[in-house]
Amino acid sequence: MRIALDAMGGDAAPKPNIEGAISALQADPALCVTLVGPQDQIEAEIEASGYQGDRLSVSHASQVVGMEEKPTEAMRQKPDSSISICWKLMAAREVDAIVSAGNTGAVVASGLKTRLFLKSVKRPGIAVTLPTTAGHAVLMDVGANPSARPSHLYQYAVMGEIYAREVLHIESPKIGLINIGSEDVKGNDLYRETFQLLNESPLKDSFVGNVEGRGLYQGEADVLICEGFVGNVVLKVSEGMADFLMQAASKHILGSLDVERNQAKQAFQDLGKRFRYHETGGAPLLGIDGICIICHGSSDAHSISNALRGSAMFKDRGINSQIAEHLAQKPVS
Repeated sequence: MRIALDAMGGDAAPKPNIEGAISALQADPALCVTLVGPQDQIEAEIEASGYQGDRLSVSHASQVVGMEEKPTEAMRQKPDSSISICWKLMAAREVDAIVSAGNTGAVVASGLKTRLFLKSVKRPGIAVTLPTTAGHAVLMDVGANPSARPSHLYQYAVMGEIYAREVLHIESPKIGLINIGSEDVKGNDLYRETFQLLNESPLKDSFVGNVEGRGLYQGEADVLICEGFVGNVVLKVSEGMADFLMQAASKHILGSLDVERNQAKQAFQDLGKRFRYHETGGAPLLGIDGICIICHGSSDAHSISNALRGSAMFKDRGINSQIAEHLAQKPVS
């Protein structure tokens, strides 16, 4: 499994990326990682780490896209960025996957520019895994496509259903459409038309209808579909609320304990792992003819290692071939 890792992506790059790559290589002998970025800087970091092996290589990129830069401008002004080079390597089939903790918009924009889509896919979308009272659920799209059409959301349902089954091991995933009410007529034209499309599609037996925001974490559906604007807001609010509740609850409870304080602290840390992006590594950009994992900008070495190893699992499960096969059976306009 060959993976291009954007060594310059993330808030603390390149150190956590290089450490994460080395950790993944040590854990999986089938992985080969190409670090993309300024060659001299990366090679110096590798040398300082003490790692020696032929499964870690460097591909030079002279430019870096900052986290605050506008994606379209960055792609136009920085054709030799580490993000662009990663996509070029995958387009040339020199790697099977790319992983980046860099500017999410730039990663998506570069992928759209490359047009490396699976057959029949209209617009790729980002899928994230959310914890629920029933286990986990897939939320898609969380930012790749803020101007979606009903046909795009239908395809996200297809992709999300396959991802939930193969990655989350949910045998028969239930699909829900995020909306402002549970009634069939709720929402704007996009959501009403998507509701009808899903209700008349091969997914109709899995479609449970509209799911309100309060139902996301109650396990009302295993696959939650929306356009990128709504999905990104849901994701960011969820991250912020999870952090707030964990801090507030732990401070209140730990402050009232004496003997059991250490046990309670460990319990909060274990619970927090369910909400930490470090544990899942990153979110896949589904619909790509290849594999693209987008990591959080503050990802540490542990998160990067998990993303790299998750890429191999994605390939082993044959997710892309299943998506292409299903969409070929039911093309939508």
